[in-house]
Amino acid sequence: MLRVVFVIASICALAGCSSGVNASSSKADISKVTEVKSTFGAEFTINDIAKRAIDPKFLSANKLPTGLVFDPPECAKVAIGPEMPAGLKGTMAGVSAEGNGNRLLVVAMETSQPLPSNETGHHCSTVAFTGPHMKGGLEAVDAPKIDGTKTLGERRVMQTDAPEGARSIEAYRYSAQFGDYEVVVIASPTMSPDQPAAPVDIQRARDLLVKGVAAIRG
Repeated sequence: MLRVVFVIASICALAGCSSGVNASSSKADISKVTEVKSTFGAEFTINDIAKRAIDPKFLSANKLPTGLVFDPPECAKVAIGPEMPAGLKGTMAGVSAEGNGNRLLVVAMETSQPLPSNETGHHCSTVAFTGPHMKGGLEAVDAPKIDGTKTLGERRVMQTDAPEGARSIEAYRYSAQFGDYEVVVIASPTMSPDQPAAPVDIQRARDLLVKGVAAIRG
């Protein structure tokens, strides 16, 4: 079965908004992103992601397999995502939390140059894809506006065929970028073979993006 990893990986965004403020010279402390832990109750299991060098797999794990057919076909690049700059370096830190049927990941990154954006117009705001043993789609969703940042949002659904039956996975990704800094929140339901997936807590994910940016800005 195809390995589905966008729950814990960077997912390319399709649409977003910007306050119009140039924050390229802003300074932040990504290690402070762990302050968002205070927003979770006792029903959540929380783990820190200690500050470390960015793992290239984290940036590329959302890549879709080859051989897919996209609709609209000219939006394939949007679904696949932009190429990372050669020699990109940086650090990352974050928090993962699991509870109430949801899995949430909050990651802050500081990179040697701004990460490429996949911002598009309305025409590619919804993209479907099909291929051997899988199908899915992604669509732009509203992201919260945060002063001095470009915020983006995406919902992605993927269904894969497996010997035990079809498996569907849904994930939301929200991001806020300013200068060489980016905060990413990924939310998805926890998967249980005996129970239907819980709805994704979209509002919590949006709130975590706002609070994550505020935390690293200090």
